[in-house]
Order: sequence, then structure tokens, then C-alpha cells
Amino acid sequence: MARSSGQPIRIANCSGFFGDRLAAAKEMVQDGPIDALTGDWLAELTMLILSRIQAKAPGRGYARTFVTQMEDVMGECLDKGIKVVSNAGGLNPEGCADAVQEVADRFGLQPSIAYVAGDDLSDRLQDLINAGNDFTHLDTGQPLGELADRIVTANAYIGCWGIVEALDQGADIVITGRATDAAVVAGPAAWRHGWQRDDWDALAGAIVAGHVIECGAQATGGNYSFFTEIDDLTYPGFPWAEVFADGSSIIGKHDGTGGEISIGTITSQLLYEIQSERYLNPDVVSRFDTIQLEQIEKDRVKIFGTRGEPAPENLKIAMNYQGGYRNQISIGLTGLDIEEKAELIERQFWNSCPYGPEDYETVVRKFLPTHKENPATNEEAVAVYKIIVKDPDERKVGRAFSNSGTEIGLCSIPGMFGTGGGPGPGQPFGVYWPALLDSTLAPMEVVVDGKRTVVDNTAPSTVAEIEALKVVLPDPPQGPTRSIALGTLFGTRSGDKGPNANLGIFARSPESFVWLRDFLTVDRLKALMPEAADRNIDRYDLPNLLSLNFIFHGLLEEGVAASTRQDPQAKALGEYLRAKVVEVPEALLP
Repeated sequence: MARSSGQPIRIANCSGFFGDRLAAAKEMVQDGPIDALTGDWLAELTMLILSRIQAKAPGRGYARTFVTQMEDVMGECLDKGIKVVSNAGGLNPEGCADAVQEVADRFGLQPSIAYVAGDDLSDRLQDLINAGNDFTHLDTGQPLGELADRIVTANAYIGCWGIVEALDQGADIVITGRATDAAVVAGPAAWRHGWQRDDWDALAGAIVAGHVIECGAQATGGNYSFFTEIDDLTYPGFPWAEVFADGSSIIGKHDGTGGEISIGTITSQLLYEIQSERYLNPDVVSRFDTIQLEQIEKDRVKIFGTRGEPAPENLKIAMNYQGGYRNQISIGLTGLDIEEKAELIERQFWNSCPYGPEDYETVVRKFLPTHKENPATNEEAVAVYKIIVKDPDERKVGRAFSNSGTEIGLCSIPGMFGTGGGPGPGQPFGVYWPALLDSTLAPMEVVVDGKRTVVDNTAPSTVAEIEALKVVLPDPPQGPTRSIALGTLFGTRSGDKGPNANLGIFARSPESFVWLRDFLTVDRLKALMPEAADRNIDRYDLPNLLSLNFIFHGLLEEGVAASTRQDPQAKALGEYLRAKVVEVPEALLP
């Protein structure tokens, strides 16, 4: 594949998480033309999972499913000149590269396999602390301190230039550690078009394209609020991005595949797990308030106009430490006197338990009523009461805790039954710890066919201040109103940002956005979602996308792996908001 040909590079995605569709790699390679095959396997929780895999099998610590995909497509990729770039290396990119080499040897193939490391700081952590890096928690401001001894993963988010170096050296397959989700797309684009490190706008555009396709079928209708409008979502195709020399892109999918590429699906994915209008990556800061979208044909959306700011001074560091053990009892409360039944469970349980609430590091109580009068079915009549405990002492949260819930089974509330499994031992959980580190302290190490090259991160610089895209909006709608669910008019996408949750909400017309912008203040949001009333919530306006984004600080407690929420990754937070009934001007209704 020649570089700097002036033609766009078509970069396909075949994985959005560790556990995604195995067949996606074969489908993307065989069902249409592509130039590069990429995939994202990593999340904060995934790194913790990989650490447990590595502890049991020291040679592992990478996503074995990627190796399986290479068994399916390696030969065809080499025949067609398709480059493969993946962060499936996880905690052990060298081990992943070795496993892929074993596949190549078994099939008699001779690809050039590279890996990019340097992100793993676990062996250097104490030295970095001794040098004055306190790894202050990004959200709480607490220094890492003695928790350093409990850290099991510590990885810097690295960018695209190690990937570019590997491709420059002729690599056919590039495997990275904790490269960012979008970097695996920006790397092939920067390589193909010969971008320099200060081509900020082009890089910003490629990062946006990478952000859109990184989660696989989420860009083609998966997790989409208006899924009922999609003709066929039984088996949505995976997306690709054609990235042009100026950083603009066209997002599409192979013809004849299920799902949909539309302004709505792309807007929804743009809002996924973002924070402010400034989307930080190690190589560039993409300004989401400059993005423009255009539906150029069926299942083709053009993304253009994205502006970029210089790379940040610091890399984000994602760490996980062993938080201890957790356990819970979950009891069904049926029919009448629900609150009284919950109170009796609480009182009897702690009377039976050899430990009191004060003996645990954390005790969380969840009372989940159904508010169903005259329930139509048995299931509609059942509320749930949960007691969840966490503690470093495994004995406290083990059978001594869970057996206490069983022992009161015949002497407690009428209709007593458990809604979880039987009594069991405590389960280990991890705690996510985000921090920053000077980007000069974590250079990338690129190994191609045994040759090692050190690649520095991009140094920060300054450019003229970028202005948000000016959007002309209509006057707010007037006239009579009607009570409807917010989701009648507005779509959402939500997810986790460490201990925080993001909730993006988008309109499908300028008139609806103007109303939403004025209506959905932070105070109004707290009134609609009482469980967030005591949270610090930030709001960011993106009129160019007809969208708002909210950050709920601390909603997920210490992060996904430690959260006691029923929906620990806040995937459904947006759909919950869409179900809220509010007064909306009738002029906005279909």
C-alpha cells in the first residue's frame, strides 16, 4: 500500500471490547475493500481482568480472542496488503506478538509483526514516586501514597506515533499495549498520509473518526436510542472510516450488512464517554465543538471541519489496585408493607451476622421498590432489598456474611426469598485510579522483527486559540405544551469515565435543541434524577452536534469494578433520562 497517494485510507474496526464478535475480522476482510483492520480490546476494567489472567498464567495478559481472529484472516490480509493494528496486547504486547507469530508459523506465513510497549509503568512505579510523582487522583485530589503497594496495573495511555514508526519499518501487524482507542485508527491514517506531529487539524479529525468506529457496531445502530427506526438490527455490520489527507472522514459499513450509518448513530457515538468539548489524546486535543456532520448518501456520513489543539503536556495514567472483597444479600419483598418488610430484613440480618455495619469498610443498602399498585403479575409485585459490603478482610465478607441472610429465611418476612445466588464467599474487586504523568517520562518502545526503537511522545506547543463552530439557531418554540417522555424527541448515550458517568443527549432538529438547551439545566437534571441530586454535575454544550453532555462526578463510586450500582458502567443512564415525562411545546411534536 503506497503512502501519500492522495487517496483516503479505509480503516475498518473488528472489535469494540474484549469479548466482541469474533467473526467481525473475517467479515470486514472478506465482505468489502479495506486498507487497514483495527480493533479496540481495552478498557479500565479489561486491564484489571487481564491482570488476573496474567497472575494465573504469567505468559498471558493479552486478548487471546485477537489471536483467534488472526487465525481467521492473517493470510488474506497479507494477500490484500491489509495492515492490522490492535491494542489487544494489553499487559503483554510482546507475548501477544509471539502468539500471533506462532499462528503465522503454523500456516507457513511470513508477516512482519511489531509490538509497541512502554506504556506499562508497574515496574517503574516506585522509582517515579521517589522522583517526585505523587500520582494524584484526577477526581479526588488524593495522592497515591501507600496504595502504591496494592497497585496491580499501571499503564500510560499512549498515542499513534509508535504505530506509525512500526508501519514505517514495514510491519504488517502492529500490536500495542494501552494505546488509546482512537490511536489505532489515527496511526494508519498518519502513516498513509505522511502527517507531521503538528498537523493538528488532520490528527484531530482522525482521532474523531477513531472515536466513532472504536466501539464497533455502536456506530451502526447498536445501543442507539432510536433503534426501532432501523430496518434490520438483527446482525449489524461493523463500521469503517475512510480518512482523507486533511483529516476529514467518511464513516460507512460494507454494503448489504445490517444496521445503519446516519447522523443520529454517529452523533450518538460521538457523545459516548466524552467529557468537555476538548477531547484529549496523547497526540492532539480534538475540539468536538468544531465537528460538522453531513449525510452524503445512505449509510455514509461525512465528518469534517474538526480542529485540533497541540498535544497535552501529560499522559493519562490508568491504574488499578486490589480494593478488597465484596459480597451481598438480595431479598425479594412482595406485595404489601414493602418498607416494613425491608426494615425487618435489615434488623434481623444484622442481629444474625457476627459483624456489625460498623465493622465493614463500606456498607451499601439498596431499596428498589416497584411502585406497582394492583400488580398484574407476580413479578410486578416484587421489590428488592440488598445489603452490599466491602472490606479488605475476606473473612468478614465471606460465608460469615452470606450465611446470615440464609439463617433468617424461615423467621422473617412473609414471602421471603432470595433474588441472587446462594450463599457464597466474598469476591475480590479492584479500584480504578486515574492520574497524570509528564509525557516525557513514558516514551514508547517499538519492536519490529527484533529491532527496538524508542519513540518519544509529542511535545506540547502553542497555537492560536480555536473558536467553536458558530451555529445559527432558531428562536425558542412557543405555544401550548404536552406531557411526553423526553425520549420521544431526544436520543442519549451514556457510559463510564472512571468513577464518573457521562450522559450525552442530542436533538434531531435545531428547534428541539434550542428548547433542550434552555430546559435541561443541571438543576432540572437533578430534579429529574433524584439519585444524582447530591452529585457535582458539569454540563457542556455542543450546538454543532445539537447536543448537551453531562458529567456526573462520583456516581460510579470508585469505578466500574467497585461500583455497587445495578448498572455499574452507566450504560442505561441515558435511557433512564429518556423515560422521564416532561412538558414539551406541541410545536416540536411530530
